[in-house]
Amino acid sequence: MSGARITLGDFEIQHIQAAVYRWDGGTFFGVVPKTMWSRKLPADDLNRVPVAMNSYIIRTGDHNILVETGAGDKLEERARERAGLPAEVEQMPETLARYGIDPEEIDIVVDSHLHWDHCGGNTILKNGIAVPAFPRARYFASRPEWEHAHERHIRDSVSYNDLNYDPLVDSGQMVLVDGAHEVAPGVRMRPAPGHNRDMCVVTAASQGRTFCFFSDLVPTIAHVQPTWVAAFDLFPLQTIDTKLEWLETASRKEWICGFGHDSSTGFAGITPDPKARFTGHPIEIAAPRASH
Repeated sequence: MSGARITLGDFEIQHIQAAVYRWDGGTFFGVVPKTMWSRKLPADDLNRVPVAMNSYIIRTGDHNILVETGAGDKLEERARERAGLPAEVEQMPETLARYGIDPEEIDIVVDSHLHWDHCGGNTILKNGIAVPAFPRARYFASRPEWEHAHERHIRDSVSYNDLNYDPLVDSGQMVLVDGAHEVAPGVRMRPAPGHNRDMCVVTAASQGRTFCFFSDLVPTIAHVQPTWVAAFDLFPLQTIDTKLEWLETASRKEWICGFGHDSSTGFAGITPDPKARFTGHPIEIAAPRASH
């Protein structure tokens, strides 16, 4: 349920769904036959499946951390139409306000990677100039990922827009990190290659309990099956190996997990499955309390 909150030790985690768009189902599930994936995620008449842009707020008591900022306002009209996104852009601060969250409370923003649908809301265009969407926040992203974005490789250059991050790097507001990094006590970025070389998952641990945001390593609960890998993953075999490692840990340690693009599941547990290796189980959460 979008907007739902969970408490983990001293932390509170809230699921934020910025938008639901539509993406080609074959691309989203790669070599998996449609007869299999369509049982879990039915497609429309254009073979597109509903895909969410999920963000999470991690409240630690000392920090209010936003993980992912959605698509933002820099997509061309044709690209928005192709993805089924509305023509009128809702900025991430507006999205948070819609969920009863004061955008001024956000003091840390974490990008799992720099694809447009995960960091497009980092900045807002004002008179053609990209300015921070969260002026008080310190932003964090992977340095190798930022360097790759500027390589303009023909395979994935379309996924990057420098206006989403370069103004923040130039001003010193974005911190580029190498490898694993603790952005706040208990909240860490951890490399999880496969979707691309330098994507990170984000974990939040308090009093022996852990929340793990899988981002595009496991984009939906259907992708918990290790061999269900999206066609746009640059290193699919590495994705499988990385998923096996993270899912085994999540299952064994009973983590609560979140997905980058699931349109109906905000929080899930991972358990072993004799047929699929692992299964994701949505966690039912009561209606969210009134925002503070």
